[in-house]
Amino acid sequence: MATDRSNSNDFARPLRRILLAVLILILTGVFLLWRVDSPRVERFRAQITDSIVPNMDWAMVPVTGTINLLRDYQSYQRLTVQNQELRSELRKMQTWKEAALQLEQENARLLDLNKVRLDPRLTYITGVVLADSGSPFRQSVLVNVGARDGLLEGWATVDGIGLVGRISGVGQDTARVILVTDTSSRIPATIQPSGQRAIIAGDNSSAPPIDFLENPDLVRPGDRVISSGDGGVFPAGLLIGQVAADPGGRLRVRLAADFERLEFLRVLRDHGAETVTEGANVILDQTIPEPTE
Repeated sequence: MATDRSNSNDFARPLRRILLAVLILILTGVFLLWRVDSPRVERFRAQITDSIVPNMDWAMVPVTGTINLLRDYQSYQRLTVQNQELRSELRKMQTWKEAALQLEQENARLLDLNKVRLDPRLTYITGVVLADSGSPFRQSVLVNVGARDGLLEGWATVDGIGLVGRISGVGQDTARVILVTDTSSRIPATIQPSGQRAIIAGDNSSAPPIDFLENPDLVRPGDRVISSGDGGVFPAGLLIGQVAADPGGRLRVRLAADFERLEFLRVLRDHGAETVTEGANVILDQTIPEPTE
């Protein structure tokens, strides 16, 4: 067995050498043939190219597929980067959208405030609602105006539509507003068009009841409720809301102000009617004739 293996090795080695020499000769011949600059050789090269290259399409299929796969991968990478950039821009746009909506709502509130028609004798100052300290027992808000702005207790506050409450507690930079829904709120009111006088009493609900109504038969749901100005509590003519009836038949006021979204409040400067301090000035100087005998 050892002799057979040695003989096969002795036969294979010369054969490999011969094949290698033949391959080197063929490659050298092809190289020289391709380097010769002759019209005949050029035509021969063209014939070989025309006969071999078209039949090599099958060999180019894997190469072409690999190239296309690499290009698709590069395109996928670019799409992934673009998708991440678009997601980041979308998040930024959503943030800007939220900011724009908030600004739009604030602008709508300010526009509503500008639409309120007030007595020309009343001046006002606009404040921003800082906090809502409402509770089951007390309903109030804080505004960012106070004594430095000349606020006094008892002044009325309105939003873009109707009466909200009155100032109760003034600090240097802030003030507390007791809402008309608070249990301590009592508002003298007039119901139009009947002209009935009543008291709007807060009960911590969104629709305060109407008390001390003169003649309930003259009042209908939907009638307009405004402040009467009696007692100097509020200026006359401020819109409070509309008359409504609860399921029990009790008359209440559907408030005009939007208490769910209080962002800006207008504080009305109301110094009240001028009081007479010198009664003698009211009486005209007249010469009293002396009685004649």
